[in-house]
Amino acid sequence: MPPPPPTETSTLTLTPNAPAPLIRWDEGGQPQQALWRCESGGAVPHKVVLADDRINADTAWRLASGGTVLLWRGDFHNARLLLQALARRVDRKPHKAHTPASITEAFHLHRMAQAQRARLLGAVLIPVDADHAIPLRRAPDLHAALGEAWGAAGGQPSVVSLRELLGLVGAHEWRKKGVEIAALKGRIHPHYGVFSPVRGEYVDLVAQAPLPSETLAFDIGTGTGVLAALLVRRGVEHVVATDTDPRALACAADNLARLGCTARVELLKTDLFPSGRAPLVVCNPPWLPGKPSSALEHAIYDPDSRMLRGFLSGLAAHLAPGGEGWLILSDLAEHLGLRTRETLTSWFDAAGLRVIDRLDIRPRHPKAADSSDPLHAARAAELTSLWRLGAV
Repeated sequence: MPPPPPTETSTLTLTPNAPAPLIRWDEGGQPQQALWRCESGGAVPHKVVLADDRINADTAWRLASGGTVLLWRGDFHNARLLLQALARRVDRKPHKAHTPASITEAFHLHRMAQAQRARLLGAVLIPVDADHAIPLRRAPDLHAALGEAWGAAGGQPSVVSLRELLGLVGAHEWRKKGVEIAALKGRIHPHYGVFSPVRGEYVDLVAQAPLPSETLAFDIGTGTGVLAALLVRRGVEHVVATDTDPRALACAADNLARLGCTARVELLKTDLFPSGRAPLVVCNPPWLPGKPSSALEHAIYDPDSRMLRGFLSGLAAHLAPGGEGWLILSDLAEHLGLRTRETLTSWFDAAGLRVIDRLDIRPRHPKAADSSDPLHAARAAELTSLWRLGAV
């Protein structure tokens, strides 16, 4: 029998992040330092120059291309204009573009280009005071966005790339607005660093699959909590939702409270499975084997398919008799040549699992129809599947 649902909302205790490294530079003949904020975990820049409204885009481009970053001391809006000018230079198509020999090579070249673009556009740095104010002319008030991403103000001044700072603002707006989820008849409000369920196909699959039981379900890697909430909406009496990321757990707690699902969902900070067995275990792991370069990319890239293989290898031991594991997975990795279908099904066999059924859905996102995308052939062929798995 499932454990009784909690009668009141519990408070999550979040583990604080490790102290950020320091960025150092000289200013006015004096050594200076501040916390280095970089969501991707990139190395602290060592070649730092001060820049303001007098610098032109060509000089900034030359410095950024050589690995020098620009700590901005001018007008905030002029810094944005400079960033836009750098972006135009990055996005110019080379005169003699290399033609990839395969879709796999195209994927790796695409990721390399993305990393190079991020490095160059990350060269414009913005100072932030300890109270989350930005000490630049015409700087906006970003206290709310910075507080959501970094926590309460206080401590030390910091430095962050303008590109990442604008990402914080975008995340703040998404959090306020939320994402409409038709299957929920409600909205999910993603927090900074937690992947938004903007691709709703996988949610639709979970809404349509026949429930093996309404007593108990495990939601592995809950993220925003969207699938846990959907299972509650479908009548599941108790859901245990797990994640290792404190941001995700806080985000899930917020969304479950907004949707009135708190009393029927237990949130646990643990890797993969909670203890015990359930008649339904659901997991939507990252779809592509690869190394993530930011917190958001952890929802897309799974190094060496660790989460996918961990879920499959432990699933049978956490299924109640006659229970089902629902694996929600895109086959994009197969179309990109990163993993074969035979490899995936061999992992099923090795884990003592059998396929009960498979539900498929086509993607609806714009890139699936964008013929200019270098990965268009793979995206156009993509299917997202809900594999209904049972123990042998």
